[in-house]
Amino acid sequence: MADSPAPPTTEPAPPSPPRAALVSVRPGAIILARHGEPALSRKCLLTSDQYRAWWAKYEVGGLRAGQTPPPELLATAEGAGAIYASTRPRAQETAAAIAAGREVMSDALFIEAPLPPPHFPSWFRLPPKYWGVVARIWWHAFNHHEGQETRRQAECRAEKAAQALIARAESGQDVLVLAHGYFNHMVGRRLRADGWALVHNQGFKYWSQRRYEKR
Repeated sequence: MADSPAPPTTEPAPPSPPRAALVSVRPGAIILARHGEPALSRKCLLTSDQYRAWWAKYEVGGLRAGQTPPPELLATAEGAGAIYASTRPRAQETAAAIAAGREVMSDALFIEAPLPPPHFPSWFRLPPKYWGVVARIWWHAFNHHEGQETRRQAECRAEKAAQALIARAESGQDVLVLAHGYFNHMVGRRLRADGWALVHNQGFKYWSQRRYEKR
């Protein structure tokens, strides 16, 4: 009598991947904060040339003494997995005030976009606050840069900064940046273009923060 054919063999099913591998990590938040109040006084009237010199001093100056960081920003820093700061002194001193001795990664990628004013007659004087508005309009609308960073170059830098922050946040940790009002605005625009939502907005005052989360 002929032997019965052997039943077909089947390979054992591969083991199921660990459950953790099936769960994607939700990106952390990206928080863009402005530095504290600088020491250099804004209570003056300046010509355009005087404002140019004033801005040069502002860029290398630190913070006004005696300031206390707001508790909300201190809490944000405590909960952040990574803290970045512009290399400008006002941002560095802000970082020192809120980081509580933690590592702060300094990067010139986050410095402010330039503010060269247009040349106006010497009789025309404005406070620094309003010269900043005039200079920003001329830089943004008319590409007035006086050999400094152009609007297009700053936009490319903002895109690079946004992508670096997104890559860091993808680990699931919150990322805090201590930098400057207008460049933070530019980075925020790039984040929104990449699908990040502004979920908490304190505006652009000193010590303020703007929180973005991936949607």
